[in-house]
Amino acid sequence: MLPVQLGANVDPTWADPLRPILNAKRIEEAGLDIITVQDHPYQPAFYDTWTLANWILAYTEKLVVLPAVANLPLRPPAVLGKSAASAYLLSGGRLQLGLGAGAFWDAIEAYGGERRTPGEALGALSDAVDVIRAVWSRERSVRTDGTHYAVKGAHPGPPAADDGLGIWLGVTGPRALKLLGAKADGWVVSNMYFPPSELARGNALIAEGAEKAGRDPAELDGLRKLYNVAGLVSETESADPFHGTARQWADTLVSLYRDSGMNAFVFWPEDDRDRQTDLFAKEVAPLVREALGRP
Repeated sequence: MLPVQLGANVDPTWADPLRPILNAKRIEEAGLDIITVQDHPYQPAFYDTWTLANWILAYTEKLVVLPAVANLPLRPPAVLGKSAASAYLLSGGRLQLGLGAGAFWDAIEAYGGERRTPGEALGALSDAVDVIRAVWSRERSVRTDGTHYAVKGAHPGPPAADDGLGIWLGVTGPRALKLLGAKADGWVVSNMYFPPSELARGNALIAEGAEKAGRDPAELDGLRKLYNVAGLVSETESADPFHGTARQWADTLVSLYRDSGMNAFVFWPEDDRDRQTDLFAKEVAPLVREALGRP
């Protein structure tokens, strides 16, 4: 099983222009492994996530940065794939590509994107994965067939997938989870929308999709499964596993790692973000690493 990764979310807000960069540096200095950045281009309070991600990569040294998740209806997959490969190589391998089918369709349409039904959005996501894989290849020329996205004689480059750049899908529906099992490298999901009781079902659907696609079952052991965990670290225990002491949090995350196969956890504090992130990094993370035998 993959070693655990622990991290925190950075909101891409621009009201205090350098705050997201400073937050990322603070997270890195606290010893966490990964940060996520939401991608909602239509949100007026937010920076462009792709631009911000590249700045964060330039101002940090160790953090993995994950757009969680890139808004496919507003980001053509061939160019998105080239952008991801470029950032991955320039940063020394510190970017992963989170990809989503889209949501908030009124806002997407207002920004010039195409409104899609759930079925169309899933089909477009599948096409996009094929296109991105193609533009990451070392082939001289590539073609893909797709209803929504395709490339026709495109010249790939730079290649990066061979070195560890992956596609992590932010999905929850049964068909989308099977698609993930068939084609993707990681899963991004949140406790707010997909509680721990649902994780076994999600994992089973991913495995079903992999088996149907003829994928080597051993590849599933290498899937990065990231759980966004929203809550608060406090001084008192609680019946809610995501509102309690550092020890309670650590026990919860260790259990999710061992029993549900989730191997990355990103903290989304519900209040007092700087202090809560520090508590997670300095009190929860060491307990999790100690329990799982990771320094």
